Amino acid sequence: MRRTILVFLLILTWVGGGPVAAAVEGQEVIYQAADTSMKGYLAYDGTRDVRRPGILVVHEWWGHNDYARKRAQMLAELGYTALAVDMYGEGKQAAHPAEAQAFAGAVRANRELARKRFMAALELLKEHHTVDPGRIAAIGYCFGGGVVLAMAREGIELKGVVSFHGSLATDQPAQPGAIKARVLVLNGEDDPMVTKEEIESFRQEMTAAGADYQLISYPGALHGFTNPEADALGRQFDLPLAYDPAADRQSWQAMEDFFTEIFSSPAPN
Repeated sequence: MRRTILVFLLILTWVGGGPVAAAVEGQEVIYQAADTSMKGYLAYDGTRDVRRPGILVVHEWWGHNDYARKRAQMLAELGYTALAVDMYGEGKQAAHPAEAQAFAGAVRANRELARKRFMAALELLKEHHTVDPGRIAAIGYCFGGGVVLAMAREGIELKGVVSFHGSLATDQPAQPGAIKARVLVLNGEDDPMVTKEEIESFRQEMTAAGADYQLISYPGALHGFTNPEADALGRQFDLPLAYDPAADRQSWQAMEDFFTEIFSSPAPN
């Protein structure tokens, strides 16, 4: 059963001497990928009667949680329609790194499964009444960053993909001419989970494939630098995770600028 939450957010944009309030509507959505129920979250400004770009948000290896939904809401505040997807099925979330690794590993090991689950979310977003189906992009965090890059490598029809502290390594490198989406990778320069060798290999792969790509590394940033919960999770599980407020702001702005470019117009406020 769908639960609709109306969240009224004050956007600090002044028009005619006063602030403008945007109504961001959040909806839990259930959709199917083969025989599995997927539990996502759709966010958009319901007061705007115009079709706009749609953005898929792919979660970290912890699963579809409040963090992914928060990012979908933030995109809706910018004027996009955003769908926080479910790549594990049934809305599963991991409580421990071992569980997260098992969930993520099962998806990574089954390329066809990953594609079907991503495409099910993509079709749902395209069909929404607020979305221009010709202007779709995808962003992902950690595991999700690897997912959106994998979909770009496979030639999925997207305007662009953005990976935030995502994995770059692959055993299925892109073939020349295969990548249709523009690619933006936002990486922590001190992230031990993404080695210099993997970065160089990724650059070579993208160049050989003829991809339009950009990779930005933020000095001092570790894995999970966009997530305010990273410090606590790092301490709890002895992982090299850390939130970096400056890198978080800068990477989000880089994403905004990227979307402005690929959608050929300013973000629809």
